[in-house]
Amino acid sequence: MAWRGCFLRWTKGDTIVSITRQNRSPLCYQQRCGFRRATKKTEAKSREAEDMGPKQPELIGVTGCSFGTAAIWQYEALKFRVQSYMEEARAEWLEKIRPKQGDINKQTDDMAYWHHWWNQLSDFQKQAIVVLFQVNQWWDNLTQGQRTVSGIIAANALVFCCWRVPSLQRTMVKYFISNPASKTLCFPMILSTFSHHSLFHMAANMYVLWSLSSSIVSMLGPEQFMAVYMSAGVFSTMVSYVCKTASGQLRPSLGASGAIMTILAAVCTKIPEAKLGIIFLPMLTFSAGHALKAIVALDTAGLFLGWRLFDHAAHLGGAIFGVWYIVYGHQLIWKNREPLVKMWHDLRTKGRAGAGRGWGWGRGSVDYLWCSRRQLKDTLCGGGRTGD
Repeated sequence: MAWRGCFLRWTKGDTIVSITRQNRSPLCYQQRCGFRRATKKTEAKSREAEDMGPKQPELIGVTGCSFGTAAIWQYEALKFRVQSYMEEARAEWLEKIRPKQGDINKQTDDMAYWHHWWNQLSDFQKQAIVVLFQVNQWWDNLTQGQRTVSGIIAANALVFCCWRVPSLQRTMVKYFISNPASKTLCFPMILSTFSHHSLFHMAANMYVLWSLSSSIVSMLGPEQFMAVYMSAGVFSTMVSYVCKTASGQLRPSLGASGAIMTILAAVCTKIPEAKLGIIFLPMLTFSAGHALKAIVALDTAGLFLGWRLFDHAAHLGGAIFGVWYIVYGHQLIWKNREPLVKMWHDLRTKGRAGAGRGWGWGRGSVDYLWCSRRQLKDTLCGGGRTGD
């Protein structure tokens, strides 16, 4: 697991010296001094402990919004698939009954047109089209899980690039680092999950996420996976806040390790017999269940012994959330989304007559979706998902 606490060494290292010598804004230096004052003054500690109380409603709010959005997203996606399937079936039927006269001449004219169009392009345009075709072919060969996490990886890469822009340093430190000593506690709970300052830190986290993407998305589906990932980032950060405040060690941290620990714990809990390995030691393999126990034991020891290499509290929070969701959370949250989806359907079809003009959906469309999604899954989605 990548280093969530590596930013601490960067903050206290040579980077601050270089910023100060270049007469740039002493933002990081002031932030470091702020950490010292917070650790020395007991009243600052008590004030931060009092501020931890309202974090629970924020966690519930983010989790509720994530799963609510995921439920609506799944409804709209399934609705779109059904409509596309019906339109394709209708087009195929019309193609069969359409007269075939003149088809050969039309195909010949189309080929001549596209051949002429291709010859009019420059060499650069032809190369660009070939590259786009190869990218599209690569994208089509990805699994659904890999396509789902590609957006997360792109967001992490964008934030990583923003760390390299000097004019954005104040904003990045304020919103993209989870720090109990900071006055801004809400937005960093989720934004720090997409924030990495070290290239190795980001690469390691994204590699683990990419490796687990196919398994977790096949288990939960892309909509539920995104809801779990966002909620896990907030929950692991909240656990980190609580542990740091309780111990008086108000250190900053950032990274996706907490959310990725949730994904790892969920996969290991659901498929404990799966074989895992280490990227640098491919000859060593072990079961997922044993790997989860070892990681939890290591993070527990690090938390109680005060190790500072990782944010062990965030790791443990992510692991706890992943195990809880697979054992209890799926039944408590995702299985009870039907009232929300029905309410959304009523809002979408409000004011439309019985047949649902403009959308092609009748009054019983929700019942149709709800009762038939398992039968439609093999036809429309390719099957394999257990998170309905």
